[in-house]
Amino acid sequence: MKIRFILLSLLLLAACNQAPKEPATAQRQPTPFLWDNATVYFMLTDRFHNGDTTNDQSLGRAHDGALLRNFEGGDFAGITAKLKENYFDELGVNAIWFTPPFEQVRGYTDEGTGKTYAYHGYWIRDWTTTDPNYGSMTDLKMMVDEAHARGIRVILDVVINHTGPVTATDSVWPEAWVRTEPTCQYKDFESTVTCTLVKNLPDIRTDSDEEVALPDFLLKKWEEEGRLETELAELDAFFARTGYPRAPRYYIVKWLVDMVRELGIDGFRVDTAKHTEAGVWKDLYKEANAAFAEWKKANPEAKLDDNDFYMVGEVYNYVIGHGQDFDYGDTTVNFFAQDFDALINFAFKTDAKAAMDSAHTAYAATLNTGALSGYSVLNYLSSHDDGSPYDPKREHAKEAGTLLLLSPGAAQIYYGDETARLLVKEGTVGDACLRTMMNWDELVQNTARNGYTIQEVLEHWQKLGRFRKAHPAIGAGTHSTISTSPYIFSRAYSQGDYADKVIVAIGSGDAAVPVGELFAEGTVLTDFYSGESGTVKKGQVQFDTASDIRLIAIM
Repeated sequence: MKIRFILLSLLLLAACNQAPKEPATAQRQPTPFLWDNATVYFMLTDRFHNGDTTNDQSLGRAHDGALLRNFEGGDFAGITAKLKENYFDELGVNAIWFTPPFEQVRGYTDEGTGKTYAYHGYWIRDWTTTDPNYGSMTDLKMMVDEAHARGIRVILDVVINHTGPVTATDSVWPEAWVRTEPTCQYKDFESTVTCTLVKNLPDIRTDSDEEVALPDFLLKKWEEEGRLETELAELDAFFARTGYPRAPRYYIVKWLVDMVRELGIDGFRVDTAKHTEAGVWKDLYKEANAAFAEWKKANPEAKLDDNDFYMVGEVYNYVIGHGQDFDYGDTTVNFFAQDFDALINFAFKTDAKAAMDSAHTAYAATLNTGALSGYSVLNYLSSHDDGSPYDPKREHAKEAGTLLLLSPGAAQIYYGDETARLLVKEGTVGDACLRTMMNWDELVQNTARNGYTIQEVLEHWQKLGRFRKAHPAIGAGTHSTISTSPYIFSRAYSQGDYADKVIVAIGSGDAAVPVGELFAEGTVLTDFYSGESGTVKKGQVQFDTASDIRLIAIM
């Protein structure tokens, strides 16, 4: 009995000397990737980085367009180069989205803003191949593989709504494929969908189930390129397998999904989604998700996770407050029911100007327990076609990063947001102002303006981005306000055995930060912005130096 008593006493003593349940040395579980917390970097391929100068003016295109309305040299090789330099890793980016890679019309047109070539990627001529100005399919595969090797997902920008415009150089698609009038008036469903977006931009007859033949110009082109028989055989197999009619939309679905099956594309950003009948998207998603599963099965060493295919839609003027219903005026459509995981949130750039606390509280409630529970939004501050960006003069470049990267939902960085790339160049007209060249030179020279340097801005975005990437609670977690002045909040997320919790303090200076019951007494916490550590004492954590922003979690 005495020996048993001694052993029991030793066991109790050992238990008393054990570390607390949440010690400084606690090991964080591997961070899961969640699309709800994704940080997506969006770039115009042509404007980001020129990695191969030999393809700058392909297909006989001249450099004689209006200012910033020519192909300027950016390409897949340029994106790959920046992947290899770890540019996206250091920014905390875990998904990249680039403008459509497909072959564009070869000629130019003038929509009232000057002579314009299809540098932006949205004027497609052939969905079955890449545009040589961007690079070859081999170049694109190298880019996707390089991203995947770094755990970065790839989102393909896809267009089903329209072809490229009519030009003096390019053939017109047959009338059975496209309508060329009327021009959309945007008054109701019909005048938004069964029409051309703008004059001279042929609208694909996505509403038609009529079987159509392939355009003669496309058949001739494929024959000249030595791939006619292959393309026709693949189409025969696709339609035989699916049973779809050979209607225009299903040809394009097949061509888009080919990229997924061949390259392992992780998701689609769907262009002009509200201008097409909603049922199109369920078919696209069904085929893309099946192709994604096939690619994963064939490439087990390359797959990043077991997530399904991802699809986010551009439903112009959709805002998070709409919930699941988008109103055309006479018709309401639920795009989430059409297999969209998320929609681009056009309200964020406005909501960001309100009090952060109210915006965060409303967004987190909508996404976690409200109308969008189970879905998400993609927030942005500037983009390639939004003429009213949050900070057009880049006077609040660091603040912009704080607003975007700490908000609930997924975040879209538009190329150069993180380097205060100027959105206006004297002499540009229309949306060309939003599409200036990426300011790599300013980054190298560490240009100073508006009270900051470009390097300071980038470093700020990098710290926020890496913290966000490491903590799914930021974009996908529940939100709780601890203090409104200074603004201090917590986010918490859990799924299965994984749990994540953080505290963010903005404007707390050198004051201790209250952590409430989120972290136990004695827990060592790190401020991932300053790199300092502190121990929780009486429900607070104190750091040695003052800071306007603190990103607090267990190391």
